[in-house]
Amino acid sequence: MAEKMTAVVMYGVDDIRLEQVDVPKPGSGEALLKIAACGVCGSDLDRMYKKGPHKLPLITGHEFSAVVEEVGEGVTSVKAGDHVTVPPMLPCFKCGPCQQGHFSLCENYDYYGSRRHGAYAEYVCGPADLLLKVPDSLDLRAAAMVDPAAIALHAILRTKLTVGSRVAVTGGGGPIGLFAIQWARIMGASQVVSIDVTKEKIPLAKEAGADEAVSDWKDLEDIGGGFDVIIETSGAKVVPDLAVSVLARHGELVLIGIPNADITISDSSWARLMRLEAAIMGSWNSFSAPFPGHEWRTAVEKLNSGDLKWEFMITHELGLDSVAETIRRMYNREIHSSKVIFMPEKTRQ
Repeated sequence: MAEKMTAVVMYGVDDIRLEQVDVPKPGSGEALLKIAACGVCGSDLDRMYKKGPHKLPLITGHEFSAVVEEVGEGVTSVKAGDHVTVPPMLPCFKCGPCQQGHFSLCENYDYYGSRRHGAYAEYVCGPADLLLKVPDSLDLRAAAMVDPAAIALHAILRTKLTVGSRVAVTGGGGPIGLFAIQWARIMGASQVVSIDVTKEKIPLAKEAGADEAVSDWKDLEDIGGGFDVIIETSGAKVVPDLAVSVLARHGELVLIGIPNADITISDSSWARLMRLEAAIMGSWNSFSAPFPGHEWRTAVEKLNSGDLKWEFMITHELGLDSVAETIRRMYNREIHSSKVIFMPEKTRQ
């Protein structure tokens, strides 16, 4: 095989270059992965155009699927030709949370695309034992969307959502929100409502199975409040106060979205939380024991069976040559998108 590969290399905030770099070689216990597809996560936008990663230079990208190209010494869990989805977190397996099986809360983790080289490239190496094989029948674009599907399921499993629950999803037009809508349906919610300020995403939420999809919180007045579960995926600073105002008694608000500004809760919302005996809780990542967890295995199963729809979410399929410009435009809100996927095979040389 070739000794060089195409990769998107980040040298600093807003300094992202398409380069030819050495193809990595798998060490003992590792596999060389040929990237099939890598999706954009919202965290990529801030990482590449605002905050920067943990190390530089760096190949970013962490929501990906691949085909095993080659394995290193001692690898028996996968072989060349296997299709895999790749959990982006690499837990230490030694800290207190890891010892309890709470891998999402690992204190000493590694992570593709932020702490180690990721998947906006043709190839990447990683520990073979942490890969999750997927059926050959599963489209590798879908396999690159297991991470957001698992994140949504992990959040819902933090709640008491059951048959008959009323559920609202904020940021319901993004990939995690669209998967949350579908999980709520699968788990028997009686009503699922999407709230997303981007009107263009209303049809996506409807296709995911939302009974109602609105772009303005005032529109909820016609629908009515009293939601048993609210899954917050947007990170918008105004959402917690607004969400609390439509929680039911003993309702649960789960925070997934990473905020981009300081968030405060009003006195009236604080009082409402107490009077309703409602709860606000966080949800971080998507992993459980045995790693990568029930969330990942269930997401693979449901994507492969067709119970989870995914293809309608994809608004852009592009090559690596489009990574820097596309993510910059997403950061500047110059394009409307849901799921953007980069595929090395589509790269224009």
